[in-house]
Amino acid sequence: MHPIAEIKRLFQYRFLLSELVSREIKIKYKRSVLGILWSVLNPLLMMMVLNVVFSHLFRLDIPNFLVYYLTGSLIFGFMQEATSGALYSIFGNAGLINKVYIPKYIFPIAKTESALVNFFFALIALSFVAAFTGVQINFSVLLVIPLFALLFVFVLGLSLVFATYAVFFRDLIHFHGILMLMWTYITPMFYPEKILTDRVPWLLKFNPIYYYIRGFRSIILQSSAPDSRVFIACAGIAAVSLLIGTIVFKKNQDRFSLYF
Repeated sequence: MHPIAEIKRLFQYRFLLSELVSREIKIKYKRSVLGILWSVLNPLLMMMVLNVVFSHLFRLDIPNFLVYYLTGSLIFGFMQEATSGALYSIFGNAGLINKVYIPKYIFPIAKTESALVNFFFALIALSFVAAFTGVQINFSVLLVIPLFALLFVFVLGLSLVFATYAVFFRDLIHFHGILMLMWTYITPMFYPEKILTDRVPWLLKFNPIYYYIRGFRSIILQSSAPDSRVFIACAGIAAVSLLIGTIVFKKNQDRFSLYF
């Protein structure tokens, strides 16, 4: 089906999509006293721990370590939460899919959008920390809007791939945790980029999430627009990710019910 027709059909199911996103958020914070406030508290508490470990015990020389870490952590965390939820998005809704016709791609989209809601709440924590540490904010901060749009497209593409193959290979659920752990350590979130550029620069060059983190840090920490090459890389990565995710999902979606 033509992409424009797919977008129109998705618009027709916008109410269902919003209900699915709402359901995901309610389930995540069910029986929690603080509820969605944990989206703000979690990064703050983790930041406090890592600040003690890396700024005092290991004494890494990173200017404004708190914002440096939190910026990378929130972006990576959004990707991790969205793709983790996408793993269960299809077979977890097998009963609904088998009963009525619903475009199946709505489910991984809902998981990605629910992660997006949590990300926006976590941005409150970043705002507090940035203000507390004296980060100067100017109009360049508006550039986070197109950059985050590209990040969302990139993560959605990954979510479609994970959602597809998790139906056929349930071991992917366990492998996902290992993959994210490895990806965490090869991404400069809590250590200087120089550690990798001096030893294994190719790890940064072929690490897609790094470009988004670098772009956000330029905007927030340096109050300047990211290098044009970073924006181009982010746009290219997002386009390739969504293209691959769409092809993989459409090619396999008719076989999903055979593996429920």
